[in-house]
Order: sequence, then structure tokens, then C-alpha cells
Amino acid sequence: MTVSKFASIFNFGNTCYCNSVLQALYFCRPFREKVLAYKSQPRKKESLLTCLADLFHSIATQKKKVGLFDNYMQQDAHEFLNYLLNIIADILQEERKQEKQNGRLPNGNIDNENNNSTPDPTWVHEIFQETLTNETRCLTCETISSKDEDFLDFSVDVEQNTSITHCLRGFSNTETLCSEYKYYCEECPLHLKRFKYMDQLHRYTKLSYRVVFPLELHLFNTSGDATNPDRMYDLVAVVVHSCSFSIPGQIGPNRGHYIAIVKSHDFWLLFDDDIVEKIDAQAIEEFYGLTSDISKNSESGYILFYQSRD
Repeated sequence: MTVSKFASIFNFGNTCYCNSVLQALYFCRPFREKVLAYKSQPRKKESLLTCLADLFHSIATQKKKVGLFDNYMQQDAHEFLNYLLNIIADILQEERKQEKQNGRLPNGNIDNENNNSTPDPTWVHEIFQETLTNETRCLTCETISSKDEDFLDFSVDVEQNTSITHCLRGFSNTETLCSEYKYYCEECPLHLKRFKYMDQLHRYTKLSYRVVFPLELHLFNTSGDATNPDRMYDLVAVVVHSCSFSIPGQIGPNRGHYIAIVKSHDFWLLFDDDIVEKIDAQAIEEFYGLTSDISKNSESGYILFYQSRD
């Protein structure tokens, strides 16, 4: 069933990778409200954030189709999401810095050549940022050292016929490090690492493994001093990558097609550029991935947006 009251984003060339991410972010209510509130502020010089605010305003005012920009180069949706969030945070921090220097805000922490303090967090960090604590225990003296790393999205390895919970547990498993191996952590959407570079092929190949991502996700915080050890999350959006294995060159993150599935109120919508359809929650299972490599077509969840209930 086609839904007409929701604004769609027209695809100019190969812009589905950004269309899908923008639709997912628009239906992330805290993020949408902050962006629309930014538009209502006194007009600032044009930037990526002002353009995004104009776009969200056009969607909010129910314009049927919204044009973005001409771009015939397909990109990776996950890289675009990272770029977008980080650029917006940089813009907000720079504006805050200028306001402090102009006396419109208390001085606080102003970054300059003599001040190496970390810039104040923005509403981008308040919405998406979480902290990962890495603990290392010496096998000789049993001394424990820990390091906190902030992240805006979380990348996890995937396996065939598994679940998000299993993937997250695999990430947090205890690991013994020795010889030349060192601890490595990737830089709060969940990103399924569905593309793997194959040395023998000199290109990326897609991992269309079936990975179950539930509508409700219960995470356990393994840190002993956690103030909230158990947290519930609700799935609010999914960016899906689709491709055909029968077409050479269409299996990388910069090939194929991206669509977005979002939750609006109590129902789900599928955005395929300028096409909007209402779907049942059960239909999301179709985007878990493939149980085998027999199928020639793959439509699998790539970026998952979970929102904490608290």
C-alpha cells in the first residue's frame, strides 16, 4: 500500500545512500526536533546543517517530493552517516566557540592555542554518543587498566544465521592478547559489517548472512560500576542495502541500492527514494539476510537505529 502523506526524497542519479540515512534520521525524533529548532534560530551562514534543517522543514511541511542534489557517484551509507553526524557536531562546536568569543555565552572552555581542553558536547553527542570501556588485565600481576572510548555508532562483525545479541556478546568476549596482536576497537546506531575486502579479488564482497535484529533489544552492561546495568532499546529505523549477485560489480557498499525502513507512531514505513509504502512489522524479517548463498538477490539490514527507552 502506497502512503501519500509522507514526503519522499527524489533520487538524483545514485543518491539513495544518503536518502535512506536522511529518512532514518528524520524519524529519529530527538534528532529531528533539534534540527528543526536550529532552523528557527536567527539565520546563520549557509552550512551543511542549515541545508539539513531546510530539508527537514520541507519534509515536515509535507512537501510530496524533495530534491537533494545531483550526484552520480554512489557512496557507502554508513560512511555518509558518520560524515554527516561529525560535520554537524563540528559546526555546532564552532558556532558555540564564536558565541563565547563574542561574549554572547559564558567563556567556559574556549579552544585556543593555549587551551587543549575537549570541546563541550553538542546535542549530536547527547543523542547518539555512548562510551565503551575497554579493560585489560595483566596475566602476571593482574593489574587492570581501563580506557573509555566515546562513539557515535557501533560496528559489529556478522556471521551466518545469528542475531544482534550474539554479535554484541561476541564483541564483548574476553580475549587473550599476545605477541604482535594489540587490542583494537572500532568507532548510537549499530552498523553491521556486511562488506569484507577480498585480497584475491581486489575488491569488497558482500556478507549477506542472516542476522536477526529484534524490535526490542535487551542489553546487559558488563561494567561492575554501571548505574544502569540493564537497558531496553526499541528498533526505530533500518537502512537496508540491496544488490543482485547476478550482476557483476554490484556487491560493494558503493553499489547496489539503499532503502530505509522507519517507525512512525505505531506503524512502519518503507522509503525507497520517492516511493513510500506502509509495511507490517513482521515484514522486517525479510531484511535479516540470507540463510544461504543460493539466492541471487540480497536485501539485508546494514545500519540499525535503536532508541533507549530511558
